[in-house]
Amino acid sequence: MVKKPKWVVEKEQAKKARAAETVWLFGLHAVRDALMNPRREKLRLIVTLNAQAKLVDAIAAGGIEPEFHDPRKFGAPLDPQSVHQGAALEVKPLDWGRLEDVAMGDGETPPRLVLLDRVTDPHNVGAILRSAEVFGAQAVIGTQHHAAPETGALAKTASGALERQPYLRERNLADTIRALQEMGYLVLGLDGEADTTIEAALEGMRDRAVALVLGAEGPGLREKTKDTVDRLVRIEFARGFGSLNVSNAAAVALYAARP
Repeated sequence: MVKKPKWVVEKEQAKKARAAETVWLFGLHAVRDALMNPRREKLRLIVTLNAQAKLVDAIAAGGIEPEFHDPRKFGAPLDPQSVHQGAALEVKPLDWGRLEDVAMGDGETPPRLVLLDRVTDPHNVGAILRSAEVFGAQAVIGTQHHAAPETGALAKTASGALERQPYLRERNLADTIRALQEMGYLVLGLDGEADTTIEAALEGMRDRAVALVLGAEGPGLREKTKDTVDRLVRIEFARGFGSLNVSNAAAVALYAARP
């Protein structure tokens, strides 16, 4: 009997693990948006009577029978610090499809993407998803490892954007950047030490598809990422203090790079 290579076994195991994965969303806003999303596979809904009254229309739209729990004995498997507001929904992670399809855009407006280099804080990623949705980005793209997965905390911070804004996680960031470059994307890496601003780099090229790459707070972009992007750019600051939280930097960069 031929033995499967180790990498094949690991790939199959990872695929099975992803298929079995579920996420508990919590909070009235996140649960409402997930219930209203026809793309979202819903498994189990736990609510208090008070939360049920506030979500009655969304529960009807979601087509799921709720379980009622006492607010003092709320039985969803959440972190005790989670502000659930009496509502928790177990779901399957969203499948947004292939990078090639998502990155194509709508054919009318030059697409914008946000790529994340080892941004692992779910609150930051949730806020970036929210900004990406507000500023019309096609997707936010992280990696399968060293990136924030879909979680209740991420969904709550995203304030509904997780149900609308594609969040893809690719195997290798450098390979993803090269694939986008082959599709015609101009890929800009944000670096505080860069010699040019986003606006200057895009002068005369705002009709191009653009991907913005942001690194984790502190370490920033990895050297391999810096070597792979088309150009390093910075956000122009008014004073000597030039430091932004990565989610704020994403919002400013998306605004600066608007078509």
